[in-house]
Amino acid sequence: SAEMSPRWPGTAFLSSLIVLGAVCALGAGGALVLRAEAKTNRVALSAKPRPVSYVEAKPAQYRASRSYVGTLHPWVEASVGPQLVSAYVDSVLVRPGAKVKRGDVLATLDCRNASTSLSAVAMQARAIEARQKAVEDEALRTQKLLDGGYASTNEAEQALAQSAAEAAQLEAQRATLAHTSLEVGDCVLRAPFDGEIGDRLVDPGAFARPGTAIVSVIDRSTVRFAADVPEIDFAVVTPDVPVRIHVDASGQDLEGRIARRSPHADRDVRTVHFEVDLPNPDRAIPVDTTGEVRIEFGDPVAATQIPLYAATVRGARAAVFTVDGELVHARTFAVLGEIGADLFVDQGLAPGSRVVTEGRALLSDGDRVASAKQP
Repeated sequence: SAEMSPRWPGTAFLSSLIVLGAVCALGAGGALVLRAEAKTNRVALSAKPRPVSYVEAKPAQYRASRSYVGTLHPWVEASVGPQLVSAYVDSVLVRPGAKVKRGDVLATLDCRNASTSLSAVAMQARAIEARQKAVEDEALRTQKLLDGGYASTNEAEQALAQSAAEAAQLEAQRATLAHTSLEVGDCVLRAPFDGEIGDRLVDPGAFARPGTAIVSVIDRSTVRFAADVPEIDFAVVTPDVPVRIHVDASGQDLEGRIARRSPHADRDVRTVHFEVDLPNPDRAIPVDTTGEVRIEFGDPVAATQIPLYAATVRGARAAVFTVDGELVHARTFAVLGEIGADLFVDQGLAPGSRVVTEGRALLSDGDRVASAKQP
């Protein structure tokens, strides 16, 4: 009889499990494919509206202006120190910020040597004066003897010559005395005008020579704003033109008028110097600080105002995107000027036009947009 092959128990069950697993795997794969297909965007991105923000252009009046940076100077400033003598500083009586009057003593020098020399020169002058008087009297007596025939002409002339020589020597000694007196006076340093102490440069014990500054005195009852402008703006800084000045140090905004303008340009850098006088009776404006002046000139013209960041400015033209319904259009306009964060263009851009502000970097002319007004 034919020999039968053995059958393992559970073979049919195992085969069913394999088939079932394969069916499940195919079903899961199909579900994943359907899910992926369902999430695929079949609409072109260019066909979708781009989200943007816009502002409405405003009507405005624009007047051309210039801004320059300059320095605020005191009306008068002086460095006080010896001009004739060299000596040790004996005392310095003031410190920065102190208010002084004209003639107030600011510092003193140890000038004992000059004082001694002054006394010696004074005594010599007195001696020469006494001798000159005696010689002069003798010349007068000789002249009388000459008139009576008791003296010769030669003796009279010699007496007169000696008297003149003594008088000249006396004048020379008096000049020396005056010079020595100036040296002694130079040992006491006084305020040349009413003002304030700006700097204290030397302390007692230091050696000061002619030209050495010991203290500085400033008068800022009036402050001078000074700046230099390009030569092409010569007509902009005409005297008596009103200006506005912002003081960086104190945050003050001041108004004034151009007081003076240089009649020529600097030969090296081709700039023109001008100054504005600012009253400062309460000493509220600090000096030797930075200020910015703004000058308006020309006649006001009608303009359209938009934010500066809503446009791309190249030279004298500004490119913007305007919203028209669901579409945007790229347009360019002539630039009139800028003030702060605002741009002024000609009224080819009609007031009330919607100008794109945010989202403009990815736009092209004719794109569809979903616009929202910027708050």
